[in-house]
Amino acid sequence: MTTASPRSPLLLLTATVILTVVGVVLLIRPDQSGTGQAAGPTAHLPSGRSVPSSSSASPATRSTPETTTTADAPAPAPSPSASASASVSALPPHGGGLAGDRAIQQALDAAWPADLDGTDERQLLTLGRALLRADATGLGRDRWPAYFAASPQGVAPAFATARFRIQAAIARQDGARDRAVVHLVWAGTDRGGTHTDGRITDLHFVRATPTNKKGSPTWVPQPRP
Repeated sequence: MTTASPRSPLLLLTATVILTVVGVVLLIRPDQSGTGQAAGPTAHLPSGRSVPSSSSASPATRSTPETTTTADAPAPAPSPSASASASVSALPPHGGGLAGDRAIQQALDAAWPADLDGTDERQLLTLGRALLRADATGLGRDRWPAYFAASPQGVAPAFATARFRIQAAIARQDGARDRAVVHLVWAGTDRGGTHTDGRITDLHFVRATPTNKKGSPTWVPQPRP
């Protein structure tokens, strides 16, 4: 009969203890981060770097009533000063010729909305254009003898008739219903041969009372100060 070595029970006991310790260590082994908590899943970017899962991402910023806008909210209306500034900035450069006259007329109409009766406006524009031409070139001055006799600036024509052109004109009220001003932008060549466009002239008129019931009111030009 073979007799067992006296060391066999000791070896078995030692092996059992070692296996038990290893099993316990495996059960309670901390994660690689050292925090003792299981690591959450990660989403991988195409570049190879990873980002935390949604459970660890920062919460989305909420919109407050002060910063939230609706798509159907009306845009604020531009102020009259802004409209006038936009009209001035849209004017063509000097020397543009006939091509720029329409833009100047549109800018004047936008900056000063109409406030006269249509008949009065048309009459004033006709009178203003003719009066400016007579003042600048001398053509038709006999139509307003009193005006040119009292106007210190209408002594002698200073511009050639052939190179005179009214670029744009508007007629508007001048502070009262029976007073009006015709604002004109024009071009002309002076006696020295210099041609300049974008010249500005304001001509003032007052409504004259007819002398009889059959007569219609007319606009009379006022001498320049």
